[in-house]
Amino acid sequence: MRDAAGMREVSIRGDGIRLGQFLKLADVVEAGSEVKELLAGGMVRVNGEVETRRGRQLAPGDEVAVAGEALRVL
Repeated sequence: MRDAAGMREVSIRGDGIRLGQFLKLADVVEAGSEVKELLAGGMVRVNGEVETRRGRQLAPGDEVAVAGEALRVL
């Protein structure tokens, strides 16, 4: 589902999710090794800041930008 600004909204279960798991859930990557490469290359932003930690905890409302796509945690 996309919001009015064109951001794709991805629903999670519970109060939070790790960044690596979120990227797999959103079908941005297929494997953890792909997540590692994106993070090492500085290609992932969380709430506007470059993120390098695969285990970064995300909560509803957080915004993730990666591979030309904008995602929001729901």
